[in-house]
Amino acid sequence: MTAAQVPATRMELATTLPPTTALREVPAVAARIERLGFDTVHVPETTHDSLAVALLAAEHTSRITVRTSMTLAFPRSPMVTAYAAWDLARFSEGRFQLGLATQVRGNIVGRFSVPWDRPAENLRDYLASIRAIFAAFATGGPLEHEGSHYRFTRLQPYFNPGPLSTAAPALYTGGVNRRVCEVAGELADGFVTHATNSHPSHLRTVVLPALRAGAERAGRARIPRVVVVSKSITGPTPAALAASRDSARQELAFLFSTPAYRTTLDRLGLGRVGERLAGMAASGRWAGLADTLDDETLATLIPHGTYAELPDVLEQAYGGLADGLGLGLPLDPADDEDFGALLERLRRIPTSTATCDPPATGGPSDEATGATRGGAGSETLS
Repeated sequence: MTAAQVPATRMELATTLPPTTALREVPAVAARIERLGFDTVHVPETTHDSLAVALLAAEHTSRITVRTSMTLAFPRSPMVTAYAAWDLARFSEGRFQLGLATQVRGNIVGRFSVPWDRPAENLRDYLASIRAIFAAFATGGPLEHEGSHYRFTRLQPYFNPGPLSTAAPALYTGGVNRRVCEVAGELADGFVTHATNSHPSHLRTVVLPALRAGAERAGRARIPRVVVVSKSITGPTPAALAASRDSARQELAFLFSTPAYRTTLDRLGLGRVGERLAGMAASGRWAGLADTLDDETLATLIPHGTYAELPDVLEQAYGGLADGLGLGLPLDPADDEDFGALLERLRRIPTSTATCDPPATGGPSDEATGATRGGAGSETLS
């Protein structure tokens, strides 16, 4: 059963392939993720090409969904991305899902030397372009897309890979600010939260209302499937929990040093922490970032608890708000059996009522994106 087939009443469980995983290590790590019982492996794009790594993960698994989280859209032509996604969907027999994101201006301009122009509108047109290309691949019909940033008018039969025997890859997006969340509501099949905008209060007051606004503007009755990646800290014992906390501290400090990611800090009254982190990053003091996030601040920002405690902690935080939860791999493989038992408990956390089976030819539809949300948190969608 792939993530797209996970029943709405069962929480989808995802984990992120560690960004430091070398290519030759991907097969073993992906196989371990599948053995643990996860539904989905998220493939990041930090030091490797996410689409190349996704191919390895798909080749060495047989059940789980392989979802890029996230492939950077703007450095790639939508056609280049569409070809790769189509190949991965065919190769994996429908287990591949394409996650697309904008990144931040500094990285797009400075690291990739690509123009930064109205990122929300660019992402909207990128998603629409992918949909149009997928439709042309599936039907053999003409490719005609005229958008704000992209224009596609040519796809000869010689260059058309032809239809899939499965559905077209579902399109997920991620993002932090409201406008990008609204774009997801308009066009995406699913939305993966960023570690810095996964706090329940931020979900209720910013993310879910923005998804609803985008969905309503597009005439969609339902919002995309929501997978929350909160970087939860856990371990089988208090000592292991402390070790996991120390491991997570550096990554969270780096992420929150980015000014665009500080919304949650400001909302929780931690704006000065964000200012301090940003100042350190600007002056190149990377080694000292983690010291700025003490245990109390970490406890405020992200859920934490031992294996015995975590299901109740996560249910209180996200029960009824999300369709999927992201969780890190155990630091010690010796804990894998106990961790697998933890996953079974997490599956019982109540989801929202949304489901998201990807459309056959790439267009978002109400049937594909599930039922209107109700239950906990639904009052924030008005």
